[in-house]
Amino acid sequence: MPASRSPSAKVAGDRGTPNPLAGAAFLLSCAKLTQLPADGLPEIAFAGRSNAGKSSALNTLCGQKQLARVSKTPGRTQLINLFDVPGGRFADLPGYGFAEVPKDVSQSWGRLIGDYLQGRANLRAIVQIMDIRHPLTPFDVQMLEWAAQRGLRCLLLLTKADKLSFGAAKNVLLQVRKAVAELPEVEVRLFSSESRLGVDEVRTLLRDWLSAAAG
Repeated sequence: MPASRSPSAKVAGDRGTPNPLAGAAFLLSCAKLTQLPADGLPEIAFAGRSNAGKSSALNTLCGQKQLARVSKTPGRTQLINLFDVPGGRFADLPGYGFAEVPKDVSQSWGRLIGDYLQGRANLRAIVQIMDIRHPLTPFDVQMLEWAAQRGLRCLLLLTKADKLSFGAAKNVLLQVRKAVAELPEVEVRLFSSESRLGVDEVRTLLRDWLSAAAG
């Protein structure tokens, strides 16, 4: 295979495969943990650096184009947005590390994320979104440490994998896996909303995580 060939050439799309996350719907936005539902439904949080493709990944996994807001201006998500999905909920956390916003606003987002990650009993797992061209930033590492401290499962999605050749994407995947090898409950996958790389397997994995948490 030529070195310049995209990962999409190796992996088939998700057409014709039933989506276990179909039927996702927006529930609410909140600026405080007290505004979140007081029940026992398991939640999986989506976190990541602004402009890493978090909203696009959420939309692709749920099979909806505008479930989560996609903006060309990084940092537009300022609240925790909750979505009902089969078996539980997804929590879209504010992006970090890039947003061009006032410092006090950025700091409040950080407190909101920290309070949710450390204090939300419903939280069962984290999907960490990382642009494959800029993985494991200091903020990403901090998020991984939080997950490890709470014993949460963590899925690292190397998004925008279609931007690299198959060989280059595979090399980044192996490098990131090596970097997090000593952390418990961490998985790393290639992902692309454009080429559909990894979509089916990630959908199945998240469904299984929610099912296990509910059981």
